[in-house]
Amino acid sequence: MRQAIILSAGQGSRLGQLTNDRPKCLIEFAGRTLLDRQLDTLAAVGIERATVVTGFRDDQIEAALERRRKAGEGPEVRTIFNPFYKVADNTGSLYMAREAFDADTLVWNGDTMVSLGLMQKVVGNDRPGICVTIDRKAEGYDADDMKVVEEGGRLRAIGKRLEDSDGVNAESIGLLAFRGDGPARFRAAIEEAMRSPEGTQIWYLRVIHHLAQSSDVWTLSIEGEQWGEVDFPEDVAAAEKLVAGW
Repeated sequence: MRQAIILSAGQGSRLGQLTNDRPKCLIEFAGRTLLDRQLDTLAAVGIERATVVTGFRDDQIEAALERRRKAGEGPEVRTIFNPFYKVADNTGSLYMAREAFDADTLVWNGDTMVSLGLMQKVVGNDRPGICVTIDRKAEGYDADDMKVVEEGGRLRAIGKRLEDSDGVNAESIGLLAFRGDGPARFRAAIEEAMRSPEGTQIWYLRVIHHLAQSSDVWTLSIEGEQWGEVDFPEDVAAAEKLVAGW
């Protein structure tokens, strides 16, 4: 695994005034931005190249990346601007970056931080094709969780609208690995999805859900490892506490 795509096009409007004038990925946690922490983690596990999909205030992201380049901080990063970020969901971002699916690739949501140990497990995993990183909760899953139904390491269903009665037993953390034929399969599915009437309105994990109905999509459980998602103001304090121990 040598490359990654980070989806950082959105504003993160649910964070209120924190993202009025800067993208979510540039919020700082213990002195390092969310994007810095993601790129630092990729570099630490040997990822050599990263593609960052930008949108809202892309100029600020470009400036932040230039500072990293001047400081000699890896990995090598290129950006792709998604001009449709205001009207298209993250499937649109991956459509813009589809040419990057030319080798084994990680896809990482731009609002998720993970520990080094967690990323080492993801990169060291040998599941072929497409693999969704999952975690489990001791109690129920809420409306904002990207809920998962998995059986024997295979993904059966994924989506926020799944109900407990559907057999929900995990959640996606927003980090996927594509190996072997996985990148080509996913790229073809993304291109097909964007040609559909609802293409701009769907999440890329809905594309993964459809793929799982006709072919193998695997899961990797990282139970016990540390990670956090930054969606709401209350998530910021939790993320600060999390990274303080890293």
